[in-house]
Amino acid sequence: MRIDKFLKLSRIIKRRAVAKDLADQGRIEINDKRAKSAANVSTNDLITIHFGNKTIVVKVLKLAEIVKKDEAAEMYELVSESYEQDKENE
Repeated sequence: MRIDKFLKLSRIIKRRAVAKDLADQGRIEINDKRAKSAANVSTNDLITIHFGNKTIVVKVLKLAEIVKKDEAAEMYELVSESYEQDKENE
């Protein structure tokens, strides 16, 4: 499954176009390798997403073509979430 589609179906990112833009900007990695929006993800892959000053790492648990809203969280496991401190405020 394409990374942009997975991020949308799992509700990590609300819109596929936003996921595509993030990937094309180099802000998404699959197993520590920069990923384009067409890159494929598999179960057990680690996805790192850089949102501004926030970075999350999720592990892919399952892939599905059709996902109900309440089942979306079952597609991944949050491995870590970190925030980069604003250097101007130090």
